[in-house]
Amino acid sequence: MCGIVGYTGFRQAQPILLEGLKRLEYRGYDSSGIAIQSNGHLQVRKKAGRISVLESTISAEALQGTCGISHTRWATHGAPNDLNAHPHVDASGRIALIHNGIIENYQALRTYLEHRGVEFKSETDTEVLVQLIGHFYNDDIEAAVRAALRDVRGTYGL
Repeated sequence: MCGIVGYTGFRQAQPILLEGLKRLEYRGYDSSGIAIQSNGHLQVRKKAGRISVLESTISAEALQGTCGISHTRWATHGAPNDLNAHPHVDASGRIALIHNGIIENYQALRTYLEHRGVEFKSETDTEVLVQLIGHFYNDDIEAAVRAALRDVRGTYGL
């Protein structure tokens, strides 16, 4: 189980995303994270532990931007630690992904990507999926997601 919150609008995303996570904390106590897009760059912060740990981490350095995603995690793949917390980012640093569910064939997809030079930072099926999307990305995120999901087996929400 996990909690996913997204926001795009005119207000600063960070407080909205954090408030949403607090309301969904019962869906995952292992870790939490946030990604906010600002001026074409992703700012990602994630921490093991309860949402208050993430909030303390970013309280001194507010993330600026009006579009973002956040996640609270109940670990299924990989230990509950900072590296396995969501969101995960592809090798280019341009695509962030949050995922709830299980990618059943993540190990085969990971092997495929490793043979193409992709280096992984986590043990999660979510990082495999964002790296696969990044592998197919060619300035059309919708096409990259569709191409990646053709290879994915499991039950999930992105």
